[in-house]
Amino acid sequence: MNRLLPRALMAPAVATLFLWMIVPLAMTLYFSVIRFNLMQPEATGFIGLQNFEFFVTDPSFTASVLNTLWLLGSVIVITVVLGTGLALLIDAPFPGRGLVRVLLISPFFVMPTVNALLWKHMMMNPIYGVLAQVWKFFGAEPVDWLTQWPLLSVIIMISWQWLPFATLIFMTALQSLNREQLEAARMDGATYLQQLRYMVLPHLARSMAVVIMIEMIFLISVFAEIYTTTGGGPGDASTNVAFLIYKQALMSFDAGVASAGALFAVLLANVAAIFLIRLIGKNLD
Repeated sequence: MNRLLPRALMAPAVATLFLWMIVPLAMTLYFSVIRFNLMQPEATGFIGLQNFEFFVTDPSFTASVLNTLWLLGSVIVITVVLGTGLALLIDAPFPGRGLVRVLLISPFFVMPTVNALLWKHMMMNPIYGVLAQVWKFFGAEPVDWLTQWPLLSVIIMISWQWLPFATLIFMTALQSLNREQLEAARMDGATYLQQLRYMVLPHLARSMAVVIMIEMIFLISVFAEIYTTTGGGPGDASTNVAFLIYKQALMSFDAGVASAGALFAVLLANVAAIFLIRLIGKNLD
């Protein structure tokens, strides 16, 4: 009886959460095996794995997968490395540290679309953007970032937004670092680099694992920045899997192929998660 009552009270919430997850997944599975094009609603029926075949043979498929992996890897490396550096810089007390911390964290609260518009018009515009003015100041030709380096531009935008998140996690983790051990190591003659390698970075290992896992979950579905700035182009230069699914669903009106693509994205996310969990688990051991 003592066990039954808590389970009964939790049952509605668990059932709601289960339905919240299973109904969209079931509908996606259903649409992925039928012909369902909104431009031809009368042509329907079971077609097996043809939607999957059509999706993986799309000319943009290979480029979208590679772009997704490049984006994931680049943003994770940039945010982890720079986030660790920034956290170490603002860990020691100095005048105005509270204000600096607030300013460093604030970009994380900017909406993705606003972030994209900010970089597109204020920073990367080849005529009046801040970067163009810097280039002109040094006598160089301004770069049309979104045309010449579309994927790199998207990576910079996303890294700028996610860097505060990594910095916040690492900054919080540094608060629990044993200062007495650091002081003892310093008195024993350990250099700063030795302290960083053998004491600080091992202490941040679990925080790094958390940052990598959370960023991977969210970054695999990046869409707003690409849609707002490059539109997946030029060509397929900045198209990722999420944007390819969008093109199939809302530009080709093919819900069946888009559903197949969504299931592929779930599979890709799980494969990446398993790989990262094992890699991080070995490092933590």
